[in-house]
Amino acid sequence: MKFTRYLVLALAVTALFSLAAYAQKTSAKRTTKASTTKSAAALPPLDVRAARVKVSNQQTNVGLFLERLGPIAQAIEALDAEAAASKKLKQESLDKNAADKQKVIAAIRGLREGMVKLESEFRVKPVLKKYLPTIQGISELAGQAETSAIAGKFVASNVPLRTIQQKLNDTLAAMPNAEL
Repeated sequence: MKFTRYLVLALAVTALFSLAAYAQKTSAKRTTKASTTKSAAALPPLDVRAARVKVSNQQTNVGLFLERLGPIAQAIEALDAEAAASKKLKQESLDKNAADKQKVIAAIRGLREGMVKLESEFRVKPVLKKYLPTIQGISELAGQAETSAIAGKFVASNVPLRTIQQKLNDTLAAMPNAEL
């Protein structure tokens, strides 16, 4: 009787330890498989991540340009209006105003070149084509801003640039957010 009691007790203790060891082995396998599949599937392609960085850079460029262009454009147009009203302005201030106009036009051209490159990249790469509708037209808008500046309407050239900024923001919202 004592012998069976010890035998049952030994079997019960062995069963408890084997169940605990089995439970530890299965939980380790599950966490390894689950974490590997989730991280690999959630990462977008490299072209999409690189394009997101480029869109973000251009959005920053346009934002900074708009901050600086506003006061400069108003000053240029105010001096033009003053020059048209009275012919008594100094020649050096007129020359400086003309140089400022050329600098602004050149800066808008540079901004336009960046927009054309960015939009053409979205047109050419197959993985970026699904984001093309949100970014499409930014090069044309940059051309409108340049045309307005060439025509002497520097304040009016802000409007297409603000539309570009909004399109870039919409594109960033549509693209997946992942580190490069």
